[in-house]
Amino acid sequence: MQRVFSRLRGWLAWTDPRDVARVEGRTVLVTPRPEDAAPQASPAPGGAVAHSLLGNWMSPDELRRAMDARFPGCMEGRTMYVIPFLMGPPGSPLSRPGLQLTDSAYVAASMRIMTRVGAHFLPSSSSSSSSSSSSSSASSADDFVRCLHSVGRPRDGAVEVPSWPCDPSRTLIAHDPRRRRIVSYGSGYGGNSLLGKKGFALRVAAAMARDEGWLAEHMLIVGFEDPRGRKRYLAGAFPSACGKTNLAMMRAALPGYHVTCVGDDIAWMRFDHQGRLRAINPECGFFGVAPGTSEATNPVAMATIRRDTIFTNVGLTSTGDVYWEGIGQSLPPDVTLTSWRGQSWKPGDPEPCAHPNARFCAPASNCPSLDPAWEDPEGVPIDAIIFGGRRPEGVPLVFEAFSWEHGVFLGSAMRSEATAAAEHKGRQLLHDPLAMRPFFGYNAGQHLQHWLDVGARAGARPPRIFHVNWFLRDQSGAFVWPGFGHNARVLAWICARVGGEAGAVATPIGLIPEEGALELRGLRGLRHRDLFPMDRPFWERECRELRAFYGEHFGKHLPREVMAQLEALEGRLRKM
Repeated sequence: MQRVFSRLRGWLAWTDPRDVARVEGRTVLVTPRPEDAAPQASPAPGGAVAHSLLGNWMSPDELRRAMDARFPGCMEGRTMYVIPFLMGPPGSPLSRPGLQLTDSAYVAASMRIMTRVGAHFLPSSSSSSSSSSSSSSASSADDFVRCLHSVGRPRDGAVEVPSWPCDPSRTLIAHDPRRRRIVSYGSGYGGNSLLGKKGFALRVAAAMARDEGWLAEHMLIVGFEDPRGRKRYLAGAFPSACGKTNLAMMRAALPGYHVTCVGDDIAWMRFDHQGRLRAINPECGFFGVAPGTSEATNPVAMATIRRDTIFTNVGLTSTGDVYWEGIGQSLPPDVTLTSWRGQSWKPGDPEPCAHPNARFCAPASNCPSLDPAWEDPEGVPIDAIIFGGRRPEGVPLVFEAFSWEHGVFLGSAMRSEATAAAEHKGRQLLHDPLAMRPFFGYNAGQHLQHWLDVGARAGARPPRIFHVNWFLRDQSGAFVWPGFGHNARVLAWICARVGGEAGAVATPIGLIPEEGALELRGLRGLRHRDLFPMDRPFWERECRELRAFYGEHFGKHLPREVMAQLEALEGRLRKM
């Protein structure tokens, strides 16, 4: 890493251009049978690897062969870091310990920000403490998640060129939920190497949650307080780089309302003895997308990254500050820029100064809007769950599910434009069930069934479920909704619905705000009907596409209740 000497008190890393995003095609689940990993994963006869949209499978024998071909000698000459860490607040019944070995200083420093690290989390074979009580003492030798990582490039004493070591042609990230083990080779970047993040907190934790009766989901958690001081907590699932951090750190544009941040990416949730769904944020840092982040779009994030932050693949000014597209800061004429590729750069150059997936890694304690209960061991009570994605046409600004089962269906039906977080190109519209498509820790059909089962459990009082779409565009291609702080208007309606204080109108797809229920004062030119399109041919196409998607990618593993919800939607559309 290159030190940035500036008021930011941060560090800057530039990766090898081949190591810039999640490598979903090289990320696998290791299980005895392909169907344990993904619904339609079908290896060729005699094959030990299978790929599918909802997960990739590798056999245990093939993993052993892959490790034997990669790991011997891969750390030679490098410093090995031993990182004992805890996911979740100390003392929480949901918190879980882990141990990562890595030969990357960048990973060690980033894990120190993103997780709770300390020698007291080291596993001990003599300890009898359980995983649910191991947050303040050594955990037992068999209740932690083992994480092994190498950049895949031995150090031979020579100066490395490029200075970012990796082995991109042989990168592999393998998860073995049964053995609570993650193996990562060849990449030093992001979720490929920070194994407490997507690997542990989602893929392995999802399987643990299935076995233990809770939920590990790709969700932000926020507190939302109204002018009367009433506060509710909401969890929201959105694909990567679709606005989770902006929403989690939002400054409400609606007077008298306040948003507090519990977490911006991952939620672990369980029903308590009273039937309330409670959530913790297992992380203690933010790993957010830098481009587009500015004082105008996310002033809280800008305040959060002013110190003790690791930046990756952003630009560098000659005065020692960071720079990226959309930062919204003008530079003096005598200040020059260096791009993330280490080359001189000026506005108007064909290549961007910062990579589109450039990141900041900052401690949660830096966040000025951090919720006072963000480390409550019992978690915060969730009143509503929100699904959403980038949908440029057809999908209304907000609507409410008719029931928990209908809400699970809405989560299964999520689609969104691809972003720079993964290796996808262009504005592809991708299916992303529950915003978990790259992160399922077991068969996605079984994951949906687990949601249905958890909500139907005796005594459970599941929260209301909603769907939002901040990204609707008009015929000229401009966004219809102003977004950012004005998203508080939508959260206000959601909370009012939970409290029985706001009206709604039934449509074939769900309950939308009745005219006047959504606060639009001060937003010139916005009409209710522009925000809530209800085009029958559009939704009929959606149903056909969804039915084909279910058949191709879920097959017999799709829960019957989810298909029943699709059939009910088709029936409502015929009556429209």
